[in-house]
Amino acid sequence: MSNDATRYPSLEQRVVFITGGGSGIGAGLTRAFHRQGAKVVFVDIDDAASQALVDELKAATGTAPQFHRCDIRDVEALQAVIAEIGESLGPIHTLVNNAANDDRHSWQDVDVDYWDERMSLNLRPMFFAAQAAAHQMIEAGGGSIINFGSISVQMAIGDLSTYVTAKAAVHGLTRSLARDLGTHNIRVNTLVPGSIMTERQLEKWIGPEEEASIQAHQCLKLRLEPQHIAPAVLFLASAESAAITGQELAVDGGWG
Repeated sequence: MSNDATRYPSLEQRVVFITGGGSGIGAGLTRAFHRQGAKVVFVDIDDAASQALVDELKAATGTAPQFHRCDIRDVEALQAVIAEIGESLGPIHTLVNNAANDDRHSWQDVDVDYWDERMSLNLRPMFFAAQAAAHQMIEAGGGSIINFGSISVQMAIGDLSTYVTAKAAVHGLTRSLARDLGTHNIRVNTLVPGSIMTERQLEKWIGPEEEASIQAHQCLKLRLEPQHIAPAVLFLASAESAAITGQELAVDGGWG
């Protein structure tokens, strides 16, 4: 399945900013937007994976996306990168709030510091990235913000209380920002992935038994991979979705 099977001329030379774009789903997004001819900038904390991705795309296409190392929990640093992009490449057209961490935890072990740290990673950066990017989009006459939710919000999964809480809040954030920014021709939508077989998920959480259970719940009996997410995100960023905002688009094989 090719991420660039469908071409979106409206994305060519557009500035796209992706959080967590160096591995997993994020790397798939970086590849897909880069192959559309967009000016892609991504942040991540995995230097090795991110540089490998930059080198891969440089070798394959002759050009490369920009990688900035940034811990998105540092709001000042995150907004500084966004401001730098606007000055060096032009206004951001598409913001993809992808980065998150779904480490498991017992509800009994959660204290205030852990709770705040999880929110500072899984929720807070989405708002402040949108806040910074929206100013550039307003000046440019519009744009698209795509927040990543999670199928876990609709499921009863244990050991994920802080993550699921943050992801549930993403849906409210999307709806509210869609209203606030709609008059500026800025669209805000939530992309809801199903159980995506990234390298991290397979290493840490999903073995053969878990994957069999996932397949049983899905209407479509296929292994969901990062390449299945990118086409939906490209669509939400493109002019072809110009009338779509405040919505949730699930790519879950029919689980939700």
